[in-house]
Amino acid sequence: MIETWVTLRDFVVGDCQAVHAFASLSEACRYQAWGPNTEEQTRGFVQGAVDARLQSPRTRFAYAVCLGDDLIGIGEVKVRSWVHLQGEISYLVHPRVWGRGVGTTIGGELLSRGFGQLGLHRIYATCDPRNRGSSRVLGKLGMTYEGRHRHTALLRDGWRDSEVFSILDEEWGPGPS
Repeated sequence: MIETWVTLRDFVVGDCQAVHAFASLSEACRYQAWGPNTEEQTRGFVQGAVDARLQSPRTRFAYAVCLGDDLIGIGEVKVRSWVHLQGEISYLVHPRVWGRGVGTTIGGELLSRGFGQLGLHRIYATCDPRNRGSSRVLGKLGMTYEGRHRHTALLRDGWRDSEVFSILDEEWGPGPS
């Protein structure tokens, strides 16, 4: 079931507790190079997301993901090159909403903002090959599997490979299928 009432908004400093509710869970960050977060680390992430709005040129667009009034995830577009119009998307959602289409909805909105508002030409995403849920989401978004980069991040259980997916502006439609 796709969660049609998922919204993305800018972070505010007061979001720390809600973000920490999932950023502190080992299950939520199992495939990430960070986490589980301490409260101080979560405060630093949220403050960094708030501060990113003041950068010029801005390269980080971080969003709080809400299901109704409940903050249940994060989504980001990072501009990797303004010259070459390249960006990267990433997302994380609270495990209690996994399997409900939230990740696909977030990804679609991030691509829409990256191509529509930012004018990017190519957007990519990476995921741990063991994270089959994220691989499925990226495929549903119409992103093309480009291959595997070896040993890209050191996680708690050893080196992680990264599967790389991308989509070009001319391939992007009004939303995921």
